Amino acid sequence: MLYDHLLLEASRHRIEVIERFMPSRLKGLYNSGIVWINKKQSRIEKSCTLAEELGHHFTSYGDILDQSKMENRKQEKRARNWAYKKLVPLSKIVEAQKAGIKSRYELAEFLNVTETFLEEALKRYEEEYGLFKQVNGLTISFQPLGVIERLEEF
Repeated sequence: MLYDHLLLEASRHRIEVIERFMPSRLKGLYNSGIVWINKKQSRIEKSCTLAEELGHHFTSYGDILDQSKMENRKQEKRARNWAYKKLVPLSKIVEAQKAGIKSRYELAEFLNVTETFLEEALKRYEEEYGLFKQVNGLTISFQPLGVIERLEEF
């Protein structure tokens, strides 16, 4: 379902998505309005890959395949950040907590992302926000992962 939603979003932005068999080390590529997705992935993996490739469309420019260049690494990080915020928004973490989701495995399943993608997103949020982030009067803790109704001041 998530993959279909991302395909529709790509279509709305006139981005062509092509699934094909690619070397296993390549999950996806983006260039000039075209996304190639490796067919060898599960549907959930394709969602994570497509989100990142859409992130490249919205945040990157030029050929950034050479990751030894700092500017290219920065663009790669921006595209991944876009994907993390798209598929693992903080509001969904709060929603999952309210739905009784307890483990990271259950959270990944709830969000329809891979556990690896979820872990990378949470790691990135911790880099960006620190151990805690306030969202709509609630506190999201990244280590350990959880949502706190109210953090008392000492």
